[in-house]
Amino acid sequence: MLNGMLALIRYSVPDTRADEFVEKARSILDTLAAQTGYLSGHIGRSVDEPDLWALVSQWEGAGFYRRALSAARMEMYPLMTLMINEPSAFEVLASNP
Repeated sequence: MLNGMLALIRYSVPDTRADEFVEKARSILDTLAAQTGYLSGHIGRSVDEPDLWALVSQWEGAGFYRRALSAARMEMYPLMTLMINEPSAFEVLASNP
C-alpha cells in the first residue's frame, strides 16, 4: 500500500433532507476524525446530480477504517436508509501531491 486507503460512502439524499444530511454527516466526520488512523475527510455533493452526496475519508489503512466504522455506527445509523449499497474501501495505489 502506497498511501493507506480511501473510504467513499455515497448517499442518495432528497432535497428535502439535504440540511439534515449535512448536519448528520458532519457529526459522522467528527466521530471519524477522533479515531486512530484518520487522515482527512470531506462531505461532497454531485454538481451533476444534486441528490447524490458522498462522505469521503482517508485512512492509514483498512483496519483503522473498519474499527472507526464500529465507533461511528450510532452516528451513521440515521443515514443508512440513504446510503447506496456498494463497496466503500479503496486501497491507494498511486497519488500525486
